[in-house]
Amino acid sequence: MGFADLSIAEIATDYSIPVEKVFSLCNQLGIAYKHQKTRLALEDAKAIISQISSEIGPKGASSPVGDNEVT
Repeated sequence: MGFADLSIAEIATDYSIPVEKVFSLCNQLGIAYKHQKTRLALEDAKAIISQISSEIGPKGASSPVGDNEVT
């Protein structure tokens, strides 16, 4: 298994989420880590990033579509 050359802290920074959220995802996904500078295996990094992406959705999708305001 290769390494992604990404740490938990770097993923948190890249996605503007707290390190604790990445720790939580590691725990949910069964990914072992020691601290926020732990370098992740490629498959583990992909799994975490995929989970983050599914939770935040595509860029701009977090805002509601339409505001149902009648003019």
